[in-house]
Amino acid sequence: MFDDLQKRLSSAFKRFRVSGVLTEANMKEGLREVRTALLEADVNFNVVQDFMARIQEQAVGAEVIKKVRPEQQLVKIVHDEMIATMGPSDPTIRFEKTGPTVIMLCGLQGSGKTTTSGKLARLLLSQERRPMLVAADLQRPAAVEQLKVVGEQVGVPVFSEVGVDPVKLCQNAVIEANRKGCDTIILDTAGRLHVDDELMAELVQIEKKVRPHHVYFVCDAMTGQDAVASAAAFNKALELDGVILTKLDGDARGGAALSVRKVTGVPVKFVGKGEKLDKLEPFDPERLVGQMLGMGDIVGLVEAAQATVDAEEARIQQEKMAKGKFDLEDFRKQIIQIKKMGSVQDVMGMFPGMGQMTESLGNIDADSEIRRIQGIIDSMTPRERSRPDLIDIGRRRRIAAGAGVEPSDVSGLVKQFDAMASFVKQMSQMSMLDKIKAMTGLGRAAASNPMAKLMTPKVGTGKRLSPKEREKLRKQREKEDRKKRREQRDQPGA
Repeated sequence: MFDDLQKRLSSAFKRFRVSGVLTEANMKEGLREVRTALLEADVNFNVVQDFMARIQEQAVGAEVIKKVRPEQQLVKIVHDEMIATMGPSDPTIRFEKTGPTVIMLCGLQGSGKTTTSGKLARLLLSQERRPMLVAADLQRPAAVEQLKVVGEQVGVPVFSEVGVDPVKLCQNAVIEANRKGCDTIILDTAGRLHVDDELMAELVQIEKKVRPHHVYFVCDAMTGQDAVASAAAFNKALELDGVILTKLDGDARGGAALSVRKVTGVPVKFVGKGEKLDKLEPFDPERLVGQMLGMGDIVGLVEAAQATVDAEEARIQQEKMAKGKFDLEDFRKQIIQIKKMGSVQDVMGMFPGMGQMTESLGNIDADSEIRRIQGIIDSMTPRERSRPDLIDIGRRRRIAAGAGVEPSDVSGLVKQFDAMASFVKQMSQMSMLDKIKAMTGLGRAAASNPMAKLMTPKVGTGKRLSPKEREKLRKQREKEDRKKRREQRDQPGA
């Protein structure tokens, strides 16, 4: 997320490391780099101009702090102004004391309104609300059926009718919600272009007849300035109460996230970071800016861990690791917990400074490597997981066949795990200060880190061998094994 913006801003900040001194000249040079980075990230031009004017005013007049490096001072100024540009945040929804609260979702075609409707309903359920979804998208084929599927997955009722216009359907939905005792109504309206006068007029009529208490614009973050321009047009027609940013997990640039608040004047309420129905979060500009600047998201990491990690299992694992005990079964359990938290790249991105480690791993698909490692461990017996030293040639071949890999992959995993287990044992004997030093060095020395090595496949393992090549390799290994056994037999005293 925000990979392109992170790299461009990092490049701008690096310019100050050469001189080591903060001057007006190099400050202006660095600010030009920041400006270019924001424009290339598809941030609205007027937003960039206003943003840079405030940055320059603060940066040029900033008091030089001797104990802080120049780029750190600039990062702090940019960090604070980015938060101010996107905030303040207000993820709260004001609910009516009497009668159902009506929330209308609108936006462009393909922005993710139907999925967002389900996500919002699920979030409201967790707050002990009783939501009802309304299938008011009568333009897109199968839109009603899609919402019914989403409603079934979430566990909320879906209201739909045939042979009526969207305005009348939404009015009838309010009556039905009162009858069923639902206290929140989510109107999933049809996607439309802001230049489509007829469909925009339909939205205006729904707002006029139904009088929704909240109107949210669902904005696809990956479309950058186009989405922001559309949000401004929708706001002019409907007077929006908030914005929901979708597909933020796939947004490498960050232009929409940085621009939409300033252009529309309405707050960003929620952000969607994935296709699953639990991937809707209250908008927090401070956490988002931290990710944009490569500072990680510790709060998000803790929340993800709390939602997925079994507390009792975590306590047992912690006690074992404190004693320097760590086997392949423990590692397997940790892999399962990590997979529950999301993709490996996303989890690593939540750690401050771990972006560099991700880059050092190159184009490796960390998630597929994790699956490969788990497959190998799953093919072992419980005794082999606790005693990897028992895995001889015969066991390696059996495990490899069960996991669909080569025996050398099994051997490589065991050797790399031995190094990792040794690292865990060393950590258990360190003081707290030494542990902090060791862990904070991961980003700078990723290549030598046991975890990084474990996730990095050996050269050549990514190639799929033909049956003829596999047979040739098998015979070569058998020949080497026979030679090794002969040498052992011929040794004196054997």
